[in-house]
Amino acid sequence: MTSNANAAQPRPLSATALDEQLRSGSAIQVVDVREDRELELARLPHPVVHLPLSRSAEWAGRIEALLERERPVAVLCHAGMRSWQFGCWLAQEQGYPEVWNVEGGIEAWSREVDATVPRY
Repeated sequence: MTSNANAAQPRPLSATALDEQLRSGSAIQVVDVREDRELELARLPHPVVHLPLSRSAEWAGRIEALLERERPVAVLCHAGMRSWQFGCWLAQEQGYPEVWNVEGGIEAWSREVDATVPRY
């Protein structure tokens, strides 16, 4: 995945703000870019589109079928770095207009929203 540093970037979104969006019934789509084993360790109690960043060659060509362009996209990983990479690619290379990066990832979710979600 490549990116253009001068192009659009994902906006920051706190775990708490994501929780509020999800509870309010917002149309936000959540993409989790962590690996399968990470998802087994800790997951959101909400539906997510699971697109492991390491397997992007498998799904990149089908992104239009996997995500609705008109709906906002919140991207999640363990701590926020992989989700930032994916968010940049989605905004810059794929032209998605509303992309959010969940700052601190699932780790922040566990600390700030739901302590029953395991930390690793």
